[in-house]
Amino acid sequence: MAKLDSKKRTQLPNSAFAHIDAQGRRRLPINDAAHVRNALSRFNQVIFESETERDRARTRLLRAAARHGIAPVGFMVGQLRTNGPRSLPTGAVTFLFTDVEGSTALLDRLGDAYATLLADMRRHMRTATRRAGGREVDARADEYFAAFVHARDAIAAALAIQDRLNAHRWPQEVAVRVRVGIHSGRPTLTDSGYVGMAVHAVARICAVARGGQILVSHAAMRSLGAELPTGIAVVDLGEHRLRGVPETERLYELTDRVS
Repeated sequence: MAKLDSKKRTQLPNSAFAHIDAQGRRRLPINDAAHVRNALSRFNQVIFESETERDRARTRLLRAAARHGIAPVGFMVGQLRTNGPRSLPTGAVTFLFTDVEGSTALLDRLGDAYATLLADMRRHMRTATRRAGGREVDARADEYFAAFVHARDAIAAALAIQDRLNAHRWPQEVAVRVRVGIHSGRPTLTDSGYVGMAVHAVARICAVARGGQILVSHAAMRSLGAELPTGIAVVDLGEHRLRGVPETERLYELTDRVS
């Protein structure tokens, strides 16, 4: 990585940094691919003034990584929401990853009430995850990440999440539409959380979904075997190329329950 001297640093716009602190100091340069990789590795060493600032910096960094085609493998697990990594499943694991469609528009419309919306949304997700036997890994901004020993339990949690969110009465009668991705793999569990391509893949699967959709990878469907939940329909969406994932992944959509 070329050293960013003081002159070059001064010439960069504010948008070339993931974080600007309360004193106006610009941190975590993301002006090129090398600096984005460096920022990904150093992110958890930065002390942020608040979780809001941390989330904002994280979003900028992930967008920069996407622009440069960098797979931020393992980056989504910076803050474990469980009793530590020892409580998380190992070996063959099925991941569930969600985010909110149109979250910026919701924030603009709701203002301070958006924090209440996020709190209610996370409560529903945590309840669904816990009842399905899963473990929460991370919850940050509008994203939620959980791990399950069995694919059937991840799917049960995903269905319950969509049901609970659809039934909830949101502030100002806004519509909250959540994308859900499910993927199975054999990640490595470290002291700071999961590391491996499966972590990146499940986030990418979620990203290609529409709000309200549940997309399941072929790996998760294969892990499911004959244990397909009753009362739902599965649509084969074919092969998809996911950014930063070396091989195509066949995706399936879980549709509304059928009679």
